[in-house]
Amino acid sequence: MTVSNNSAKALFQPIQVGSKLLQNRIVLAPLTRTRADVSGVPNQLVADYYSQRATPGTLLIAEATAISSKVGKPKGAPGIYNQDQVNGWKRVVDEVHSKQAAIYLQLWHTGRTFSPRDDSTPVVSASDIPIPGLDPTGKPYPTPKALTIPEIKATVVDFANAARNAIEAGFDGVEIHGANGYLIDQFNNTSSNQRSDIYGGTVENRARFALEVVDAVVEAIGAERTGIRFSPYYGFQGMHDVDPLTTWSYLTQSLQSRHPNLSFLHFIEPRTNIRTDDEVVADVTESLESFRSIWKGPFISAGGYSFDPKIAFDVAEQSPNNLVAFGRSYISNPDIVDRLRNGYPLHPYDRKTFYTPGAVGYTDYPVYAEDNQSSL
Repeated sequence: MTVSNNSAKALFQPIQVGSKLLQNRIVLAPLTRTRADVSGVPNQLVADYYSQRATPGTLLIAEATAISSKVGKPKGAPGIYNQDQVNGWKRVVDEVHSKQAAIYLQLWHTGRTFSPRDDSTPVVSASDIPIPGLDPTGKPYPTPKALTIPEIKATVVDFANAARNAIEAGFDGVEIHGANGYLIDQFNNTSSNQRSDIYGGTVENRARFALEVVDAVVEAIGAERTGIRFSPYYGFQGMHDVDPLTTWSYLTQSLQSRHPNLSFLHFIEPRTNIRTDDEVVADVTESLESFRSIWKGPFISAGGYSFDPKIAFDVAEQSPNNLVAFGRSYISNPDIVDRLRNGYPLHPYDRKTFYTPGAVGYTDYPVYAEDNQSSL
């Protein structure tokens, strides 16, 4: 086997993200793994998982984490709205920091995609439009309640409070989840937002909620600790916009004007499909380049790099402020930074264990010395 050293390539050059000087451009994408306890508290297993993937000088973005007890979430997903959860995350953060890595927490409101367990709390969204089709049990998705303006304002406060809790837990910053068909994305897209008030209709109105959340989080913890994730070309969970280029260009330009010192913007590539292992062939008109050209700070792109890591090297070479987030292949390669640096092969992942409880498919993946040393 031929082994190469890629240390001189752009993917392994330092870059400033917020207050952290990273030593490479490789990022752990936020990945739902459902290993927290029944109260949404991260346990030692979660700490072990992130610690394993904490290479010095690398940025980890921890999984989508509920900002409030009113937010619906799958069993085993974590929260960041009470002291027990803050304490659980503190153990995770301490172990990651002991490896000289940085870690951000992704702040999550699921909107219409999950029903809260408290039957008195309704499913909510931008408009009373359910996800098209049937849920995994074969039933129609519930029709959400459209948030009122006071409820929208209260949700903005929930995001800010969750950000403060994340900093109390020791996180280096937060990533606001504005992608993948969750609540902020439901406001941005025309398919799920048919409001007639100041939060609907025009691009400026549909983007208002996202920008207010960013404003509130920045005020709470600082721009250098705040990032946001978008998915303009991603049809997951019923998302569709009549003009995604215009919508997300407006969002990007607004953030560049209002908060140019944000830690990063994080965009999902149009070729991404998280439900299958098939690579998506994106429409040639769908590209992140317009958003890269607007945003002057650190720009994270994610999606499809597990199929061909060479694309990640090319993106870093072509875009001097670009970091690359790996998801599926980071699950099965806790030492992916070293594997990519040295040209080692990647260990395959097992989709069947992405969301199952316990250590199998979570903390039992080998590092290269255990996996392929004999083939050198």
